[in-house]
Amino acid sequence: MAIREIKVDNKKFNISYEIINPGKEKNIIFLHGWGSNKEVMKVFVPFFDDYKQVYIDMPGFGKSPNPYVLTTKDYAKIIDKFLNELNISKDIVVGHSFGGKVATLLNPKKLVLLSSAGIVMPKPFKVRAKIKLFKILKKLGLSKFRNFFVSDDVKGMSENMYETFKNVVDEDFSEVFKNYQGEALIFGGDRDTAVPSEAVKKQGELFKSKIIMLSGDHYFFITQPQIIAKRIKGE
Repeated sequence: MAIREIKVDNKKFNISYEIINPGKEKNIIFLHGWGSNKEVMKVFVPFFDDYKQVYIDMPGFGKSPNPYVLTTKDYAKIIDKFLNELNISKDIVVGHSFGGKVATLLNPKKLVLLSSAGIVMPKPFKVRAKIKLFKILKKLGLSKFRNFFVSDDVKGMSENMYETFKNVVDEDFSEVFKNYQGEALIFGGDRDTAVPSEAVKKQGELFKSKIIMLSGDHYFFITQPQIIAKRIKGE
């Protein structure tokens, strides 16, 4: 593991990362989802011996701190600057969930999405009711009860990461996906409730790409990285 300090828009970020096979020419970069870290993505390590593998903790996750309120575009700018400073070309970028949106904005030669966020789906009634109730309590000055209402994705996080989450959680990336010009591979889990199959199918339409549904939930890739790696390498 290493730490690289970079500066973006007059903000300093200490990025924790790890590079496997540093002497290889072709690069594959892995971006984790919200609330996760680079260690989760390292299930792919044994399957890309011919690639320089780059695993990154995005700001606010793993061992990369973040004291700022950010947007998805900010994350893309930060990761882009990080890769440029290390002279790492974006040959293949693999993004899980939130990392899929960041990966798309990086505009790599080949984009691999694993249950990527970015398609807005209707919220269940229970979730909509919780949001409405919290807004009422907030108007009454009772926002101290926030932890009873917030998503599990932000419980225990700092206020700035909560605000960051609100910036990124319901973004519609349809136009961004539609305008991507490179090669895209789109994977989903058939039992994923966070990014359901309907959202994955919509991504396929926007990217004009075949989708690959595998067995599992939102973290389906953990149990079958070899299958995904073979598809990425075209085997």
